[in-house]
Amino acid sequence: MREQLLLFCNWSTLGVCAALKLPQISAVLAARSARGISLPSLLLELAGFLVFLRYQCYYEYPLLTYLEYPILIAQDVLLLLCVFHFNGNVRGAVPYLGAFVASWFVLPLQKWTIDLAMNLSTFISAASKFAQLQYLWKTGDSGAVSALTWSLASYTCATRIITTLMTTSDLTVLVRFVIMLALNLWVTATVLRYRTVAVKAE
Repeated sequence: MREQLLLFCNWSTLGVCAALKLPQISAVLAARSARGISLPSLLLELAGFLVFLRYQCYYEYPLLTYLEYPILIAQDVLLLLCVFHFNGNVRGAVPYLGAFVASWFVLPLQKWTIDLAMNLSTFISAASKFAQLQYLWKTGDSGAVSALTWSLASYTCATRIITTLMTTSDLTVLVRFVIMLALNLWVTATVLRYRTVAVKAE
């Protein structure tokens, strides 16, 4: 039963993450606008994903416990390019992408560096959620933000809490997923709230 639960959580998380950002990317492309999407939030999220992936690779954790992160990073990069495109400045993404690639090689140079980065990545990822929340509160408009993407992100955090408890029991990773679950649910609720307000206004 334990092994079956672990397999279900791992593979369902991977399956969900394979399509996690697609509703958001689709919404942006359909609207031909990045309205409602916070660029700082997206950049912080990408940084958090990158650090988390590097940490898992460094400590050689089971591949199935983090296999979704390369997929998430690829989708975030695509979304980032869409945002820059619809803001009229695709070249503006180049310095950020260069910094992300450089950090991949710098982070594992020392054990304390990767450990510190992992601890900071929780705050970075939390900051990305707060940046999105702040943007929603400020504009009062969920625009092209996909509630489905945020609710799927909540699901993957919940399953990763289970798989972390059943495999590595890494407290740093566990705390990260608990915080991300709470914040993803908060963003989802906020997006749905502003969507309801917009529908009523129409």
